[in-house]
Amino acid sequence: MPKERGQKVIVSNRRARHDYSILDTYEAGLVLVGTEVKSLRAGRASLADAFATVDDGEVWLRNLHIPEYEHGTWTNHEARRHRKLLLHRGEIEKLIGKTKESGLSLVPLSLYFKDGKVKVELALAKGKKSYDKRQDLAKRDAQREMTRAMGRALKGRR
Repeated sequence: MPKERGQKVIVSNRRARHDYSILDTYEAGLVLVGTEVKSLRAGRASLADAFATVDDGEVWLRNLHIPEYEHGTWTNHEARRHRKLLLHRGEIEKLIGKTKESGLSLVPLSLYFKDGKVKVELALAKGKKSYDKRQDLAKRDAQREMTRAMGRALKGRR
């Protein structure tokens, strides 16, 4: 059987980019059990309430919901258990420093398969205020309107 190549996104957290300013991103491996991988291969997961914490020099992903595998037996996994993230020691030290001193959060942005292994894109993020969100929406609308105007001008319309 040929090995998997490339990247296949399982689930992404679009709400995170709306609620947080992303400062830095990291790619981390995930410690999983067999039925979790089977459930992920079926495309079933939710990052809605997920977040990461650093405890005792280890990074843990909490509230990631991977539903039980439908064809599993008594060996099925718990849906919302804490899952350990696999990062290099230097990256963990950096994350510890940033989260302690600056009050930044660790937010998962997406969960995907990369060459057959499950990876999570973890972001070092700062929460946005409501006025920041409004400014981002205004910028996006202005950019969209400029693009439309350029398209109309190129087509010879007003």
